Amino acid sequence: MKSEEKRSHRLNYLLRYYLNNPKEKDLYLRAKQMGITDSTAKDYIRTVIIQAKKASS
Repeated sequence: MKSEEKRSHRLNYLLRYYLNNPKEKDLYLRAKQMGITDSTAKDYIRTVIIQAKKASS
């Protein structure tokens, strides 16, 4: 799997998780459980929150 595909799958999973449980701390912990580094997890969280806001509007 290419790195772009892997990132896309992870972001989609985290977005679904966040929409069901909109707590940033839980989202961060879930990302860490997936083996994502701290800096990447923070980037993913920002991306997921932006996507969630777009989806809800």
